[in-house]
Amino acid sequence: MTPLRGGHVTLAAAADTFLATPRTANPNTHRAYASAIDRVIALLGRERPLAEVTDAEIGAALTELWGPSAPATWNRNRAAVASWLIWCQTKKHWAAPSVPADAERRKENADETRAVAKTTIHRLLSRRDIPLREKTLWRMLYETAGRAAEILALNVEDLDLEHRRAPVRSKGGATEWVYWDSGTAHLLPRLLRLSDGSTRTHGPLFLSERRPVPARRPAAADICPHTGRARLGYDRARVLLEKYAGLDLHQLHHSAATHLGEAEVPLQLIMGKTRHKNPRTAMRYVKPGAEAIAKVTEVLAPRRRTH
Repeated sequence: MTPLRGGHVTLAAAADTFLATPRTANPNTHRAYASAIDRVIALLGRERPLAEVTDAEIGAALTELWGPSAPATWNRNRAAVASWLIWCQTKKHWAAPSVPADAERRKENADETRAVAKTTIHRLLSRRDIPLREKTLWRMLYETAGRAAEILALNVEDLDLEHRRAPVRSKGGATEWVYWDSGTAHLLPRLLRLSDGSTRTHGPLFLSERRPVPARRPAAADICPHTGRARLGYDRARVLLEKYAGLDLHQLHHSAATHLGEAEVPLQLIMGKTRHKNPRTAMRYVKPGAEAIAKVTEVLAPRRRTH
């Protein structure tokens, strides 16, 4: 057995070393891991030695940060922290805590009504009380059928406004394209307009409400050069959609695929739009929604009598 070492490695140094590894090279992956790990070490003390932190403290930090969250959010952040700590133990052979057994994964219940009716989405996006940023993000998620992490990772300079498209990094690291329609095209110029009438040309597309505090300043690539504000995070975007509509970000992606299926768009085109590689996986996303099932039921009704 390799002896443990690194007794003086701080939480911050351990986190920085892990986040510099090839496993977090994908920008979306790096952002998700960094968000979870940074919040945990900020709570525990960035300069504390990794070897001095106990399993119980890790569990308490996870509970304080994400205890009330939805199972998917808890599981995502718990997995990021667990991966980091396991890497410290197995790859660097540092003395490091573990995620305790009582901070276990939570069951994510499959929701049979996960797709939202098209009329519900259009009503949501036409509400006057929805801020421009949220309206643009939700419209873009629906029209592109993109994943929230990919769309939130877009920069202004990525946008091909003329052709209504932008490149994104897929889960496997390949560059793919997402396409939007007139609704998003109408909103984007307003989102990019600054208070002095000029237009943002670089930096994150979707920005947080305020400038970051020095202690939690993100990487330069996640700071807008025009405003100094940081990139909007996944957790904040999730909270706002739940607040305004009681929906999950993934429901917009799932609903778009479902509505394409209900419109009898061929599976091959739906796979191209949603960028699924496996037809079996795509079929799971194009399950007919309640409206389509109700409509097809009319076929079973008795014929009306004609006079």
